[in-house]
Order: sequence, then C-alpha cells, then structure tokens
Amino acid sequence: MSVERIHPTSVGRPLTLGAAAVMLMLCLSWGFNQVAIKLALPDIPPLTMATLRSAGGFVVVLLVARLRGIDIFKRDGTLAAGLLAGLLFGLEFVVIYRGLVWTSATRAVVFLYVAPFVVALGSFRLGERLAPSQWGGLALSFAGVVLAIGVPQAEVDARTITGDIMVVVGGILWAATTLVVKLSPLLRVPAEKTLAYQLAVSIPILWAGALLTGEHVTAVPGPIALMSLAYQTFWVVGLTFLFWFMLVRVYSASKLSAFTFITPLFGVAAGYFVMHDPLTLAFGAAAVLVIAGLFLVNRPQPTY
Repeated sequence: MSVERIHPTSVGRPLTLGAAAVMLMLCLSWGFNQVAIKLALPDIPPLTMATLRSAGGFVVVLLVARLRGIDIFKRDGTLAAGLLAGLLFGLEFVVIYRGLVWTSATRAVVFLYVAPFVVALGSFRLGERLAPSQWGGLALSFAGVVLAIGVPQAEVDARTITGDIMVVVGGILWAATTLVVKLSPLLRVPAEKTLAYQLAVSIPILWAGALLTGEHVTAVPGPIALMSLAYQTFWVVGLTFLFWFMLVRVYSASKLSAFTFITPLFGVAAGYFVMHDPLTLAFGAAAVLVIAGLFLVNRPQPTY
C-alpha cells in the first residue's frame, strides 16, 4: 500500500502492518548505516562524507521526482518551512559528526535517541497526547537500547562530555525537524520536496563545516570507502529518507519516532556480523524490552 494515498489529515493514526514493515526496513538500513560510516571514515573525513552524501542524495531525489512527475520547484508556500527544516537537518549532522570526534559511537547512539522523547513532548501540538502506558513503552524501549549497546562509563573527561552534549543536541534537532514537517505546510507536499529542501540547504552548511575544521582528503578513497559512501548516498539518503517522510506525513510522529528505537539494535547486530563486535546475552533481553515498548506505544487506546 502506498502511504501517499492516505489523506494527510489522518495524522496520529496507529501504524498499520504495512507501515510497521516499512519502518523495520528503514531501521535495518539506518542501523547498518552506522557501520557504513565507520568503514568509510579512514579514507573520508566525517563532514566531507556528509557533504558528499547530501549532494549525491539530492541528485537521487531530483531523479525520483522527475520520474514520478513531481515539480519540486513549484511555488506552494513551503519555502520558509523548507529552509527551516533544511537548517535543522544540516546542523543536526554537523553536531553529530563533530561530536563523534570526542565521544564514542556507543555513547553517541544512546544519547542520539533522545529524539523520540522530544517528539513525544512536542506531540501535544499535533493532538497526539500519549497515555501513561505509552510513556511507559517509550521508557521500556529506551532501556532496551541502553542495555543492548551497554551502559555508558561513569568516568568520562570533559571532551567526552562535550561530545555527548553535541550528540544530544543532534537528537533534539532530529526531533525538531520531524515536528517542523508535521506542523508546517510541508505536511501537504510530496516527500521528495520535503527531503530536497533539507538536502539542498544542508550541503553548504556541511561543506562550510568541513572547511572550518580543516578537513581534506589526502588520497583517492579505497573501494570499501566508496561502496560505503554509495550505500549512504543512494539508498539511505536518496531513498529511505523519502520513505520516512512519506510515513511522517500520514502516521503519528511520536509513534514513528518510538519505532526508531530498533535502529541501534540493528546497528549492534550489523557491528557483530560486519565489524565482528561481540554480542552479549543482554542483547536478547534488550530486544524483548524494545518489542514490549513498541507494543505499548502502538497499542490502540480504549475510548470512553
């Protein structure tokens, strides 16, 4: 079923089986994306990589829009909201990628997933108030993520804390972008245009960040780095982000964001199979917590 055939006024509806299946695919793709970034980092600096990813993804979005007969340059009153969403999108990746210089990947994943809580807190603007059981579901899911990845070390230095704070800011910006889309005229336009705004505006922001931090590529990247960049550009940014914004236009923002708790679990699994990171028994318990949390968040609430 194409989510675009559902009228946008149905925001807040529970996730259907089809929407849940698409979200699982997105979470799997985004989980592996963290491994792809790690594989490319030795050859391509982080903000340079993010710039190339946005530029290539923008081309993919233009091609998809052309194939579907969508005029993303048509004036429709979305320019201000699109520029704001693009600004938030660009700054999100600046602080996340720079924060990763000072904090570990495992800590970053935990702190990044403040986003669903921020979306839930802002959901009152969308008429999506969460019941106590749904808040409990969010807490269970977050606990599962922390358990799967590992509780952060208590003893950290000032640089690590700075990186943690930057990643938290990135999670907040991610949530803010989702809310901007839900609360603005962007809700009424095709997902291609929503994503095109963000990619186009993020390119100069990320490029400026790369220049200011003195990034440069000293040699031609190897095949692994190039394949990893291609995966991020053409699949993750060019297509999965489109699917995400199609879903955001239709379904509850807080419930979709809650579903993204699965992404770090897939990331841990991808790390095990690709990077040969160890898996612990805690992963099984964490999966149960996440699934239980998602059930509580998406369970239809009784009406009185």
